[in-house]
Amino acid sequence: MAAAAPAGATRSEIYRGNGPRLMLPVWAFIGIFLVLPVLLMAIYSFLTKEFRGGVIWEITLAAYDQFFLDRGLFGDEPPQIEWTYIGIFWRSIWQAGLATFFCLLIGFPTAWFIATRNAAVRPVWLFLVTIPYWVNLLIRTVSMKFLIRDTGPLNEFLLWLGVISEPLSLINTNFAVQLGLFYSYLPFMVLPVYAAVERYDFALSEAAADLYADNWTTLRLVILPVVKPGIVAGCILVFVPSLGAFLAPDLLGGAKTFMIGSLIEEQFKGAAGNWPFGAAAAMILLTIVLGVLLLHARAQAKGGR
Repeated sequence: MAAAAPAGATRSEIYRGNGPRLMLPVWAFIGIFLVLPVLLMAIYSFLTKEFRGGVIWEITLAAYDQFFLDRGLFGDEPPQIEWTYIGIFWRSIWQAGLATFFCLLIGFPTAWFIATRNAAVRPVWLFLVTIPYWVNLLIRTVSMKFLIRDTGPLNEFLLWLGVISEPLSLINTNFAVQLGLFYSYLPFMVLPVYAAVERYDFALSEAAADLYADNWTTLRLVILPVVKPGIVAGCILVFVPSLGAFLAPDLLGGAKTFMIGSLIEEQFKGAAGNWPFGAAAAMILLTIVLGVLLLHARAQAKGGR
């Protein structure tokens, strides 16, 4: 049994030297559910695809070679850059970046509005923002598809108003995918920005007004620098899951809106899937995301110094 803490000991003295033991459950959880799956994915990316599905335990770089190089149908032609998968990656980055932009465009005013309400009603507004997300993402995406389809409520309403003369074809377009990403991840922008704005000292805005700064100048030079950590956190929380999303592209998009998350998902579906190639694509995606986050962390560290 652990020795009893001496009388009058502070909290830091009680836990001094017990940090590693107290962190064991956390490290075990991270190791089993985060590090181990990533290691397995990395190992699979270097294995050989079995003809009938699954893998053969032979080390090879064929999956990475397939992603970046095109050697022809039978693999005997001079290698050329495989622009198909690179194009899918670029489309994913573009779609995720656009979704992040629109979430920020709508999420920042929303978070500002909530943070400037009376303290008694703020929880109500936050509840209204988050309550749709109590429903499973798949159900919400299917509902969005039902809403914007050619015979859906949106087109029926616009036809009734006389705004359009024939239904809009919104399904299987970049707009539909973008709408799905925006709807899926908007709260991930609102909540961190709200947390930053709630801590903002509005006396700074009053001081800027006393110095004859207009609203735009106050926003640009006073408010945004103070709430920047919340904005950055929100952008990361929206961009990263949007980059790997596959439900919105699969259900709302088509072949022209294929994203990297859909590509990875396809490789693990059915007996004909290419597990090593899917694992390699996942590792490339993970490497890019980690690289961006490390660059951001390094820039933040330099800014802090």
